[in-house]
Amino acid sequence: MRILFRFLLAWLIMALAQPAMAAGPYNIRFPASSGGGDPQALTLVGAVQHYRIKKGDDLLELARHYGLGYSELGVLYRHWDPFLPPVGAEMTVPTLWIVPNNHGNQIIVNTGEMRLYYFVNNNTQVYTFPIGMGVLDFRTPQGKFRVIEKKVKPAWHIPKSLQAKYGMSVMPPGDENPLGDYKLTLSWGDYGIHGTAMPLGVGRLVSHGCTRMYPEHIKKLFPMVPMGASVEYVYEPAKIGFRQGRIYLSVHEDVYFKIRSMILHVLTLLEQRSLADQVNMRKVMQAVEEQNGLPVDITRGASGADGLAMNPSAPN
Repeated sequence: MRILFRFLLAWLIMALAQPAMAAGPYNIRFPASSGGGDPQALTLVGAVQHYRIKKGDDLLELARHYGLGYSELGVLYRHWDPFLPPVGAEMTVPTLWIVPNNHGNQIIVNTGEMRLYYFVNNNTQVYTFPIGMGVLDFRTPQGKFRVIEKKVKPAWHIPKSLQAKYGMSVMPPGDENPLGDYKLTLSWGDYGIHGTAMPLGVGRLVSHGCTRMYPEHIKKLFPMVPMGASVEYVYEPAKIGFRQGRIYLSVHEDVYFKIRSMILHVLTLLEQRSLADQVNMRKVMQAVEEQNGLPVDITRGASGADGLAMNPSAPN
């Protein structure tokens, strides 16, 4: 019994030390129609968690541990030093997401929130992963593509503008190769969804247009995605979701500066879905003002001081 106990304890310590793996699969059900509410709809997945800061913690590693991109924690704790968060402080871990409509595609990459969604089992379940994406001068575009190649240990065909810097036109696989160990090449030049040699760039604007994932996440996603899979890149910093008959709203920062007025954009989304008369406008305005990406229950008459979909579980 003592040997078994020690084995289980050692296994638990090792498990907690590893980065969090894929988020999902989560059960989902899209609304039956594009307008009004649907009590059966389920597009809010996950659950808020809580964690107490310990000595030596930093937000970048905590984000990775919980399967988040850095920005998902960084926007919630803008006033903290990400490398020296206050020891003893309890933080909200936003492992809660509103799933965008996939319009029949197998993969949706929402650059408006720096997150990828992979739909399985006839759109009844979804996996979700954080991403890094193109800097402002090389923005990751919107559009529909297909997976045309799956590469293990891919070489990097370096853009001409960077070849002088690296002293080569093609970088072979290895620890310095920014593509990591796996790449899903898209029908869009040499661009694709791949791993990274710099995991702390996930959740940031870091690439020349490609989609970067944590090494452990692309390793999980890569074998699941079939050749020819349909992929759509969308830009939706504001999303509306549903769970148990309630209406939720998440508003992310407009990182690519595409939305002229976020409040008008959100009000338009509510009007298009015939939901404007079913929501608490004070909570809508608060979500737009904060733009922290955390889904808020905006249903008229929502209980709680902040309207968050609070279903916390113990920290990992």
